[in-house]
Amino acid sequence: MGLASVGDAVRGARRERRWSQTQLGDAAGVSRPTIARIERGDDVSVGTLVKVTAAVGLTVKIEAAQ
Repeated sequence: MGLASVGDAVRGARRERRWSQTQLGDAAGVSRPTIARIERGDDVSVGTLVKVTAAVGLTVKIEAAQ
């Protein structure tokens, strides 16, 4: 799953909860612009991605490239 797909999943989970980007940022302990970057598929740290996905009930699984 690429970063764009992760962003789509985060956006979908956020919208299911009827949260704004600001509300998700508050729940995850990150800024609203960081949420926007994730939803666009931009690079963010793994730690940030883990915090944001956890806040919406998703998990991150990292696998080695084949």
